[in-house]
Amino acid sequence: MEPLQQRTEEKSPIVKHGENIRNPFKPTAAFIGASWFALLTGAVGYCIGLWNAGMELNEKGYYLTILLFGLFAVISVQKSVRDRAEGLPVTDLYYSLSWFATIAAIVLLTIGLWNANIALSEKGFYAMAFCLSMFSAIAVQKNTRDAKMFEDKEL
Repeated sequence: MEPLQQRTEEKSPIVKHGENIRNPFKPTAAFIGASWFALLTGAVGYCIGLWNAGMELNEKGYYLTILLFGLFAVISVQKSVRDRAEGLPVTDLYYSLSWFATIAAIVLLTIGLWNANIALSEKGFYAMAFCLSMFSAIAVQKNTRDAKMFEDKEL
């Protein structure tokens, strides 16, 4: 026996004239805004922390470079994974290098924080700001790509 399925106008596949139906795979403005907000919060917070830190200038440069390297690496991973999922050609070398760069950025930050002469709370701050930046960079890249895909299809 099959379960009863209720049909409401909301679930109805019939489209009324002049009515716009939102594609469920298109990112919402709220998700796009939240992703950008998280990216800016993580990256700006990390940079403000570096600016106010009592570290040598070369240490500050190391941590800033790790952030920039990590952001680029996770965007490359997201792009290459998405390209492969969509059937676009991605060389194994580029795919592997993207993953290597992402892992290297995380390992380099971990080693740097492990050996840093800063308070444990500062180490946690940098780790969390870094993770927030990495995750949100992936979300921003995904949203940008999805929005572009739907923009192209509407033309």
